[in-house]
Amino acid sequence: MLVRRKMSIVQMEISSRRHNQSVGFRRGKARKNLFYIFLAALIFCRNSSAETLLGVKEVNPGISLTFEIAAKDTILPASFYLPEKDTDIHVEMLAVWSDSAPPGSTVGGFVAYLTVVGEIENQNTGKTLDFELTPHINLSDNLHYAQNIKLPGDLSDLYNLSFKIFPPKPGELGMHLDWVAAVGEELVAAHEIEFSNLNLKEIALSSRK
Repeated sequence: MLVRRKMSIVQMEISSRRHNQSVGFRRGKARKNLFYIFLAALIFCRNSSAETLLGVKEVNPGISLTFEIAAKDTILPASFYLPEKDTDIHVEMLAVWSDSAPPGSTVGGFVAYLTVVGEIENQNTGKTLDFELTPHINLSDNLHYAQNIKLPGDLSDLYNLSFKIFPPKPGELGMHLDWVAAVGEELVAAHEIEFSNLNLKEIALSSRK
């Protein structure tokens, strides 16, 4: 009986040590995971830049449009885009398929071949600037339409910003009969979206660096 009791006590001690070791391992692993999460968040915060969401609109046939103003950036190739130092803000429109898009569409996938024209108006002076948003790509938004622009006036002025979205030009996108039968002969109808009373000074003074 004494031997059995000793063996039982020894087994209990071994089991307790194994339990403590297991708990310690899990706690250590959890602390390690929290450290990596914190490190990733810190890196993201350092690399992210100021960005203002203007609005989101869904248009037929299931295309989600997100309009944003971001800090200006260096865009390559340099021969096609204004230098960062000569601009104030980065105007963006994300166009992706939503979950109500036609069959065969990839939800969240980039909607290509759109023509996107922007106009920004200075409320104080009435001065305007027209520009085209062209396809861009980066690590945060992936493919999107965007353009660096110089504000037509002082940073402290209020601005109105409008976007005109047009379908692909003739010959840019071939359409199969099944798509035409289900959706129509245009990828998307023309739309105009407007935003008013925009104070862009803070984001114009921000930097991605």
